[in-house]
Amino acid sequence: MKRVILSIAFSIAAIVTYAQSGSPAIAMNRKEIRKERREQKITLRALEGKDISDVSKQQFAIDFGNLDNVTWSRDLYYDRADFTDDNGRHVSAFYDGEGALVGTTRPATFDELPAAGKKDIMKHYTGYENAPVIFFDDNEANETDMILYGTQFEDADNYFIELKDKKGNPVVLRVDMAGEVSYFSEMHQ
Repeated sequence: MKRVILSIAFSIAAIVTYAQSGSPAIAMNRKEIRKERREQKITLRALEGKDISDVSKQQFAIDFGNLDNVTWSRDLYYDRADFTDDNGRHVSAFYDGEGALVGTTRPATFDELPAAGKKDIMKHYTGYENAPVIFFDDNEANETDMILYGTQFEDADNYFIELKDKKGNPVVLRVDMAGEVSYFSEMHQ
């Protein structure tokens, strides 16, 4: 009887271990899912012309209301609306070629960074206290990637802080919402 119980327990443990480690079918399924996500991802397309899209302006009015103090500009990939929010902060809203909000940026402070990110930066960098910080607030309903500091990144809420590395070169660090700090890009002066 002990042998039967032990063999059943061993079989269950083996099945659980195999299922957790991932069978080839499960691994293949994960690869297919990643491939499908890449194919579905909206790639950045250069905007044509110099005029701001009426669709972007209409969507802005839906997203933020009819604000008086909006300045519009167009770069290679986005229609950009600059305005002041209800808290008196400068906000930039970015719209893709379809007129959908990609996300917004606004100035932030070092104190707004997640605690783990602040701790990591304080440990490895000097002069961080007054370093420029911006917050990118992603529009989760739009899969279009964003470009900041000349670097494209997958859509996600992030803080970006402009610092100098140990050699004195200006760099941009990305701090995610969990406080993970990573190198983002060099800053060109």
